[in-house]
Amino acid sequence: MVLAQAGAEVRATLRNGEQLLLTLIIPILLLVGFSKAPFLDVAGPRVDFVAPGVLALAVLSTAFTGQAIATGFERRYGVLKRLGATPLSRTGLMLAKTAAVIVVEVLQIVVLVLVALALGWSPHGNPLTVALLVVLGTAAFSGLGLLMAGTLRAEATLAGANLVYLLLLALGGVVLPVSAFPESIRPLLEILPITALTDGVRSVLTGVGGFPVGATLVLLSWAVLALAAAARWFRWE
Repeated sequence: MVLAQAGAEVRATLRNGEQLLLTLIIPILLLVGFSKAPFLDVAGPRVDFVAPGVLALAVLSTAFTGQAIATGFERRYGVLKRLGATPLSRTGLMLAKTAAVIVVEVLQIVVLVLVALALGWSPHGNPLTVALLVVLGTAAFSGLGLLMAGTLRAEATLAGANLVYLLLLALGGVVLPVSAFPESIRPLLEILPITALTDGVRSVLTGVGGFPVGATLVLLSWAVLALAAAARWFRWE
């Protein structure tokens, strides 16, 4: 039952034009555009800087923005309540949603990596470390998305999720380095989950550092707090 529901969730995402725009088209456009942008002043090939940030953005778009909006409207129209009353339990439904998020993220990462390689990207580092960071980032963003969807009205979730997406895209080091912002706000930006995920994945794939302990701890903290808050305050109707 969980696998069947997960399949339905994946198909619904891939058939939704707005979701497809959010999960694939925008990241691809950002990857291509900023890899070729002459104004982006970074050390080394621009694609080596941009590609890890866009991979982090893909996790944000699916685990947080897309999931928050879809779950918010399912809650509004009573879909969650009805599904929770079926033989598929509420725990099973959450597992199915999590599995669907992971499947969509894998598809995103495969497509984005192929595009980045075509642009000349040369990744390094341990892929298992990247996988760990992606899992922690997924947990953190999923918790935040479910918290928003389970406590706010659907329209407020729609507006809030898109606003947060844009703010984190602009401020989280995805396509612009955090060093480009004033020093007074850098400490705040560095504890954002998107910044931790972006910096952690970038440090691994560029081979400039060892295991990203700081990024891992930030993501782990966000994941624990967000999932605990979602479990405590999520309302099914």
